[in-house]
Amino acid sequence: MSVIVAENISKKYIIDHKNLRSGSTIRDWFSETGKRLFSRQGKDGSTSSKEEFWALKDVDFKIEHGDRVGIVGHNGAGKSTLLKVLSRITEPTTGRVSIKGRVASLLEVGTGFHPELTGRENIYLNGAVLGMTTHEIKKSFDAIVDFAGVERFLDTPVKRYSSGMYVRLGFAIAAHLEPEILIVDEVLAVGDAEFQKKSLGKMRDVSESGRTILFVSHNLTAVQSLCNKAFYFEKGQLLEQGDTTHIVSTYLSRVSRKSLEHIWDDLSKAPGNHQVRMKSLKLIPDYRDELTHIDVRTPMKLSCEFWNYEDNAMLNLSIHLYAYTGECIFNIGTRAQRFSKGLVGAVCDIPGNFLNDGSYVISIMVVKDTSEVLFNLEEAITFDIQDYREGVTWYGKWPGYIRPQLNFSISQTEPVPND
Repeated sequence: MSVIVAENISKKYIIDHKNLRSGSTIRDWFSETGKRLFSRQGKDGSTSSKEEFWALKDVDFKIEHGDRVGIVGHNGAGKSTLLKVLSRITEPTTGRVSIKGRVASLLEVGTGFHPELTGRENIYLNGAVLGMTTHEIKKSFDAIVDFAGVERFLDTPVKRYSSGMYVRLGFAIAAHLEPEILIVDEVLAVGDAEFQKKSLGKMRDVSESGRTILFVSHNLTAVQSLCNKAFYFEKGQLLEQGDTTHIVSTYLSRVSRKSLEHIWDDLSKAPGNHQVRMKSLKLIPDYRDELTHIDVRTPMKLSCEFWNYEDNAMLNLSIHLYAYTGECIFNIGTRAQRFSKGLVGAVCDIPGNFLNDGSYVISIMVVKDTSEVLFNLEEAITFDIQDYREGVTWYGKWPGYIRPQLNFSISQTEPVPND
């Protein structure tokens, strides 16, 4: 049974561009605004222009009862706008949405709260908005307060809450008041690591009870763990929908920052000098399970070829791997060897289950006599490694730049002694 049906929904906004001079100040803005307000020529279009922006465009889908739908895409792809339409916060410009069931939404910090009311009063207010009776709210009240961890501030106006307290209380209300449909935006990222872990666990409990969840997050590991379906949005359009693993793989293959291969067939344009000149440099992933992106399990080979123009040269390669933020993860070098004039090739194996998820850069040097740098090709290869986890319930950022799988044994040797 379909609980949400979207038919050809679009949402248009009008962007008003103010054409102030370069270097204009706030004072200039007020001056120009005053001129437009009081001048008879203020509507001639000389000081502003308007642009149509379609945050959503011709979106169609159906969500069945009990589905757990992850929504992925770039910032500005239309994900949050979609949730606002489904939550009835904003109306679509065209199309229609049909929803069967009570909806609870957590979209932005403080959404649904009255700032002058206390935490206690806002719990009852939100419950009433969801159509719940006072008895139903009281039944869940203690669980909400315990989950949110705001007992000390329960009778404090929420305008004095921190953003983290807002989110904890808002999520606790949305998840515990038993809506048929729970809609959660990336706002969970505001909470600390322990809260994120609790929230994802609670959403799993909600989904196992047969209720429907829509979840927007850039934490793709959490999306894959929690959701059985996914939507991929790009520039306001629903590009693809289906099985979560397939959709996330498609999304990652399109957004990964890649420069994995350089081949220079024209020697006159190849990087280098009169001593050495590059021919090719490739990072070759051994993709698993028909993936088209690199994740933490993916083994890779770094292949390098260069022309050596000096006879009997003692050469070696030096490879630097950097995090995208600039920290050097490691520097390794080949054994120095004597080479005659000609093409020199080298291949380095980078094992899977070694590097953590993140963005990386490879630079490569050709070194003579183990000390003289003949040529340094900086930032030659760039690549992303995506996360992958199995059998864990923690979805926060895994610390460190490396994440090796090391063998160790664990056993219990003695029982606990009697008191």
